[in-house]
Amino acid sequence: MQGIRLVESLIMFAENIQKYIELLGLNDGTEFIKIDHEDAMVATVYKVTQPNKLPLILKICDRVKDYSAELYFLSYFSGKISVPNIINTVEPDENIDGAILMEYLAGGLLKISSITKELAFEIGQSLALIHENSTSVFGYLTKNFKLNEQVDTSFIEKFEEGIEECKLHIPASLTDKVSQYYKDHLFLLDKVDGPCIIHRDFRPGNIIIQNNKLQGIIDWSSARSSFAEDDFCSIEHGEWGNFNGHKSYFINGYAQVRPVPNYTKIMPLLRLNRAIAVIGFTVKSDSWDSVHADVYNFNRQFLDNFNF
Repeated sequence: MQGIRLVESLIMFAENIQKYIELLGLNDGTEFIKIDHEDAMVATVYKVTQPNKLPLILKICDRVKDYSAELYFLSYFSGKISVPNIINTVEPDENIDGAILMEYLAGGLLKISSITKELAFEIGQSLALIHENSTSVFGYLTKNFKLNEQVDTSFIEKFEEGIEECKLHIPASLTDKVSQYYKDHLFLLDKVDGPCIIHRDFRPGNIIIQNNKLQGIIDWSSARSSFAEDDFCSIEHGEWGNFNGHKSYFINGYAQVRPVPNYTKIMPLLRLNRAIAVIGFTVKSDSWDSVHADVYNFNRQFLDNFNF
């Protein structure tokens, strides 16, 4: 039975790829190499090679909002910060997932152990340049989604969605504590730094470097209009370590562009929100005890040890 499912999967893959080849105007001899790495969470990504041409990246999004956000922000930041250039797109419909064919950035994913003072400074500047783009409302900026004038509307919606997804994996006594803490500390949103554009998944796995230089910031499917403190959550939640001992240079790089948000008081709330969101995603995608077991366990341990 497992062999049959594998054959069916391969046939479906071949049929879908052929559709993308035709819709994107690629050569028949195009090769697709799936990019798998431990930081991948959503979407399917391929390195695309054609005879006598530079390699490209094909990102296939099975959710319309991911496709819309990726397309919007790659277009918005083109020429402003280091992001891949868009080559071609496939609009999603009932027969095919949306896809973006984009520039292949030479280099590799950032490893914490390779961060230098200069690189930490440059990364800080880049995050600040993202946050410098002020907006007037909160939420997804693409035309297909509702925007909110109040900061807490989208924040509460996402939290409640995550709590619902977590219910079967977290004891009711713990979810009750999380929800109560959440309600008691929502007032901290009243003075956040925003609305502005945030990446919302700003971590080493979404940074491309080469020769100790920033080549590009990738994966904009979670980006939206929100508040700057939210992008510091991944940093305080342990996903950057301590920038290989160079966190102060990251902060200084950010401060060269704009004032660093005072995020200390709100950070426990943001980390709680992030843990719920990540656990909910891994449960919903049924990857909590397999490919994303490490990230699930980290966030579950964070909840268990949280100082309510």
